[in-house]
Amino acid sequence: MAEIKNNEALKAAILDALEEVIDPELGVDIVNLGLVYEINVSDKGECEIQMTLTTMGCPLTDLLADMVERSLNKISEITAVEVKFVWEPAWTMDRMSRYAKMALGIH
Repeated sequence: MAEIKNNEALKAAILDALEEVIDPELGVDIVNLGLVYEINVSDKGECEIQMTLTTMGCPLTDLLADMVERSLNKISEITAVEVKFVWEPAWTMDRMSRYAKMALGIH
């Protein structure tokens, strides 16, 4: 699960917002897909999201970053959003939630 270094209410709000970001290719949100690796929020409300994609050459990088920024701009405590794509550790299907696996028909 994503790591956040702030209070629980803000953590819940950020994760709820990120669950609204649907991967256009898979039709499942980025949280349940296990694409969000880390969430850091500064005391000034600057939010850094470290996330990955299912494949390194995915053409949706910019689109997903924009979707993440739009979803988090709705949270009043967030003053700025930066999305950093990371490739280590590599994403695997083991990171997906039970919900995501069921939605994609993976047993």
